[in-house]
Amino acid sequence: MFPWLAYGHIAPYLQVAKFLAQKNHHLYYVSTPKNISRLPQLPPTLCSNITFIPLSLPHVDGLPPGVESTSELPIHKVPYLKKSFDKLETQLTEFLERSPQIKLIIHDFAPHWLPPMANQLGINLVYFSILNASSNAFLGSPSEILGGSRKSPEDFTVVPTWMDYPNNIAFKLHETVSHKECEDIVSDFERCATVLLNCKILTLRTCYEFEPEALRVLSKIHQKPIIVPLGLLPPPLTSVDDKGDENWEALKKWLDSKQEKSVFYVALGSEVSLSQESMHELAFGIEKSGLPFIWVVRKPPLVEEQFAEDMIPPEFEERVSKQGMVLRGWAPQLRILAHSSVGGFLTHCGWSSVIESLGLGKPLILFPGGSADLGLIARLMHWKKVGFEIERNDVDGSFKSDLVAACIKRVMVDPEGEQLRANALAMKEIFGNVELSNKCLDEFTQSIENI
Repeated sequence: MFPWLAYGHIAPYLQVAKFLAQKNHHLYYVSTPKNISRLPQLPPTLCSNITFIPLSLPHVDGLPPGVESTSELPIHKVPYLKKSFDKLETQLTEFLERSPQIKLIIHDFAPHWLPPMANQLGINLVYFSILNASSNAFLGSPSEILGGSRKSPEDFTVVPTWMDYPNNIAFKLHETVSHKECEDIVSDFERCATVLLNCKILTLRTCYEFEPEALRVLSKIHQKPIIVPLGLLPPPLTSVDDKGDENWEALKKWLDSKQEKSVFYVALGSEVSLSQESMHELAFGIEKSGLPFIWVVRKPPLVEEQFAEDMIPPEFEERVSKQGMVLRGWAPQLRILAHSSVGGFLTHCGWSSVIESLGLGKPLILFPGGSADLGLIARLMHWKKVGFEIERNDVDGSFKSDLVAACIKRVMVDPEGEQLRANALAMKEIFGNVELSNKCLDEFTQSIENI
């Protein structure tokens, strides 16, 4: 297994590795030392079936020393991480040459150099895209990705013709421009197209129960590979029940004092960095909503401590001390979302966060970050009527605090959000359904055994 160097990729790959290990397959999980050390400990029963293979990231000018994942970098420095990742080809080739027992590589979008090597060694490729079916369908066929009709950023702001069902899935102009910042010489589109053309199976983090239309479109536009959804991979809720975390005890006490579904939770993931101006506008919107909140604020990577402090407006925390809590750094997201006082999630629209929220039946206040497919996920959730998107300027992504407050209230308390809250609660049956997820994983396991 060979995921891209981002936690949103590394964690779901480990979840799939654990499932395959339970089915008595032997897995070699390949990443860098720091990323491997961050992974949770394996249950003793799986240790003999999963071997971690650490590869050292080669030095690249522009990549700060010791950095091994996207969460440690501002978006404009991610191309240096891609350059360094591409240099792992030599080490991976050497490992595969001395490991003839390996018959299959489950890989991510990034290693466009993998197909010739795998072909030479007689190894089959399975592309595990951590994206959902709608985002993958929006990309189109490999020929469309490599040289199709879409040339300008504006071309990506309309629903593609091949998505032949009523939907609103397209980028906003500011999202297409900001995504360019994290592109290397080899674009993400090129990387995706190359691995798509050479894999036997394309597997995705979704299921037919949630995205039947997009999965049908994908099967139509890809003659090969075979499309196999491997389920939504809901996180194990055991991680909600752990006791003994002092931070959690204080948070729980605060949440216990609030009314059911009255609190909204705000977290923008580990990789979304807003400008100071945008952070201040968001803060004023949160305050103007008048509703109780928990806001997790993360220090942007590679910035001075004082600058990180200034990301929140001066005196904001004092003003809202009776209304909400500002947490700095990491927070137990799943536990917070699972608490009965939490009634909504203001999210950057990372797919893992969306899955966690809907798995617990909590509606979404959609505030997508500017990279990857976050905007597409926001449109999908808006279209599925389980969230409302905060209104922003299409061209530059700017927004007003009044619109932030209005969107929060619409999702949390306004009568017009009632149907949306009911829809999100109903989604628990799909997103939180471990049996359904395991059924998809069983079908995926059979598919890879067949090749």
